[in-house]
Amino acid sequence: MKGRVIRALSGAAAMALAVAAAPLLAEGPTDADLMNDAASTGDVLTYGMGPQAHRFSALNQINAGNVAKLVPAFAASLGGEKQRGQEAQPIVYDGTIYVTGSYSRLFAFDARTGEEKWQYDARLPDGIMPCCDVVNRGAAIYGDKIIFATLDARLVALNRLTGKVIWNKQIADYQAGYSATAAPMIVKGKVIYGNSGGEFGIVGAVEARDVETGELLWRRPTIEGHMGTLNGKDNGITGKTNATWQGDLWKTGGGATWLGGTYDPDTNLLFFGTGNPAPWNSHLRPGDNLYTSSTLAIDPDTGVIKWHFQTTPHDGWDFDGVNEFIPFDATINGKPMKLGAKADRNGYFFVLDRTNGKFLGAHKFVMQTTWADGFNPKTGRPNYNDANRPGAPGAAGAKGSSVFASPSFLGGKNWMPMAYSNDTGLFYIPSNDWGMDIWNEGIAYKKGAAYLGAGFTIKPIAEDHIGALRAMDPKTGKIVWEYKNKAPLWGGVLTTGGNLVFTGTPEGYLKAFDAKTGQELWKFQTGSGVVGSPVTWEQDGEQYVAVMSGWGGAVPLWGGEVAKSFKDINQGGALWVFKLPK
Repeated sequence: MKGRVIRALSGAAAMALAVAAAPLLAEGPTDADLMNDAASTGDVLTYGMGPQAHRFSALNQINAGNVAKLVPAFAASLGGEKQRGQEAQPIVYDGTIYVTGSYSRLFAFDARTGEEKWQYDARLPDGIMPCCDVVNRGAAIYGDKIIFATLDARLVALNRLTGKVIWNKQIADYQAGYSATAAPMIVKGKVIYGNSGGEFGIVGAVEARDVETGELLWRRPTIEGHMGTLNGKDNGITGKTNATWQGDLWKTGGGATWLGGTYDPDTNLLFFGTGNPAPWNSHLRPGDNLYTSSTLAIDPDTGVIKWHFQTTPHDGWDFDGVNEFIPFDATINGKPMKLGAKADRNGYFFVLDRTNGKFLGAHKFVMQTTWADGFNPKTGRPNYNDANRPGAPGAAGAKGSSVFASPSFLGGKNWMPMAYSNDTGLFYIPSNDWGMDIWNEGIAYKKGAAYLGAGFTIKPIAEDHIGALRAMDPKTGKIVWEYKNKAPLWGGVLTTGGNLVFTGTPEGYLKAFDAKTGQELWKFQTGSGVVGSPVTWEQDGEQYVAVMSGWGGAVPLWGGEVAKSFKDINQGGALWVFKLPK
């Protein structure tokens, strides 16, 4: 008997040692938790604060009546010399705030104190080719993992408690101009993401990987003629080869999916926007150039495209179509409808039937759209102003005729996500009013080289502002209110049940507005331009608001005369967290 007891104790001790030596495993957010993110107030689990990305929280402890009292709880620095373009949205779970930073870094901070728990720096090669700054917009969380993309086109899963690598997968060839900057999304145990690199003649795609192993499950290219895959086997060509592209131009057609997507559980559809066709010079690629500058509805189980809507056929201004498509429900003419909305780079706000992609309306949300005068209500196609398309290059690639086009290629709205309030029924759009001189030039594709075939100079079109936060009624297409900002707006928007709308400015302020009237109620100077997306959550009985501060992104790199006006904004890298004083 004594020997058996000793052996039993020895076995228990061995088991304890084995458990202690095993990798640190942790339960964490499940598929159900991610799908419930919009309703849960104690965390922020998804990019967009819910799979539909409304960026709305029902929390109302901080409200229009007391937001003027909001004060910092803490600020946490990203440190080092890598202070460029902090465009991330925080993820908040189990007392930890996760943020990505410029140069493909990921940080975990204590949500109560701001103390850093760990930091991961991707080892980036010298040859990365990001078009629009070394930004990263956020991470995805699932179980014991926190997952993000890197500038050398990799997807990395880390242990959320330790920051140690669980898996690391190459998703594309960075030497061909591919990169990745968007926050991945997780649907049914799949990590779903897009790619960047539209200015280098790459081919856009949406891919899904197993969240546990990182293995590729399906791939759907976004340019017609390219084969999709499912579980390692061919799964049908995208579109029909040479239907809207001539010759071999589809092989370097662009259409990057660089902003990531949204997901609608009601219809079981992913919605991904696609970027500009390559090259910018539209005279070199006759046709609609599908599926560039479009919204695609994709089956998350197979990667099959269920419907598409092209917002700028035969894009000649780099208007992209990559902006987020947000599902929402509304009653129109007495009929409850499942809808979706998108504020496009081209200056129009689109409302579609999200079950089938049917065009319901396009409403101008900027001061000026010189390239088109509205959309045909029957066909959903733009009424082009043909004279406003940049002219074809002359003999020997001589510069074509220049036109003044508005919006500029940086868009009536660029990447910065809008918000939708369940309370007001309004969309809050961070927009910009500007134009550009644009002309075409000769160009030929070369791997890893810029593939534009165009030149441009961006110019303001109003004396008192460039940026404008606009509240739009999707039922009527009317702008309910607007707030004008001297500098371009380049950060995301948050709206809450406290009748509030939050967004940041390049001048360094995080601001709060009355969601119904647009009255400015509060602002705080963060010390650098705010181009991140704010979030809110409840912790220990108190409501918190957080945002990343750090000037950068495409405006200072591509903005020309506009960028010179704001050249003195300091760079930075800090997470700011606010709450009401006790």
